[in-house]
Amino acid sequence: MKNFIFLLAFASVFCSCSRLANESEKRIPVILDTDANNELDDQHAIAYMLTNQDVFDIVGITVNSTKNGGLIDNHYTEAVRILTLFNEQENIIVKRGADAAFDRIRGRMDSGDYDGKDAVEFIIEKARDFKDGKLVLSPIGKLTNIALAIQKAPDIMDRVTIIWLGSNYPDPGEYNLVNDTAALNYILNQDVHFEMVTVSYDRETGTTAIRVSLPEIDSVMPGKGPVIEGFITGRHGGTFNNFGDYSVNLFHHIDLYGDPPSRSLFDVGAVAVLKNPGWAESRKIPAPYYDSAGWVDQPDNYREIILWENFNRDSIVNDLYRSLLQTE
Repeated sequence: MKNFIFLLAFASVFCSCSRLANESEKRIPVILDTDANNELDDQHAIAYMLTNQDVFDIVGITVNSTKNGGLIDNHYTEAVRILTLFNEQENIIVKRGADAAFDRIRGRMDSGDYDGKDAVEFIIEKARDFKDGKLVLSPIGKLTNIALAIQKAPDIMDRVTIIWLGSNYPDPGEYNLVNDTAALNYILNQDVHFEMVTVSYDRETGTTAIRVSLPEIDSVMPGKGPVIEGFITGRHGGTFNNFGDYSVNLFHHIDLYGDPPSRSLFDVGAVAVLKNPGWAESRKIPAPYYDSAGWVDQPDNYREIILWENFNRDSIVNDLYRSLLQTE
């Protein structure tokens, strides 16, 4: 417990080095794009962003569906649950995005309606509002909504920054990637600012390292966050009036790994490096592409992307806890 308190205090001090070191600086305008009903890291990423609105100007949340978590309405409902637990359901817009993948939708966008239209049109509209500076698109699921928006409105490419949670680069695979490889390759081939927050299942260099154990969650999370009037019904049943108790419930209804049993909060890492780039290491690489065998590097490619690796697990996790403590 003494170590935890020390780390929590250290994280609070370290936060002063964030992108927004003082109140005179602008908040970061961001649209979070999420498959919210997939696992449990999306919910914690949403909560982390909601508890740091001194840092983030949350323009909206868009949802997509991946292979787990059901169709788009399930992801929409889960995102709204988290907003409700922070009394933000009336303040922050949630838009339904794509069920299918990029290649199945891209040729049908000239029709009056298409899969993902609400989210795609929302992204385009909000990006076009930015005359000075850029809107951050923070996809923490598949890249379908983002790729569709760029295809439909190429003029937004110089108005957005994309920071995606995905890939095991340079190794093959990863859930967000395989859910829509075509969307990833499309974006890699466009002249748009693109950053890749790595996952790296088999190495500690990616957000896999942002691992929290069930005993830690059971100890730290109960009651954390604001207490709302009334209750929401959780994804797995039960009723909740604060995010901390819902977090515990999510951890008790998912497969855990290791000893002690644990789970990685991958998506929280993508939000964390937006808040404080010092919590990971970044480097530029020539944009690769992905084929059926895995990554193909293109060392002579003039187009560069930014790769994020080597995350400071303790600073990120303790800042998540600190943020929730401040909203109680």
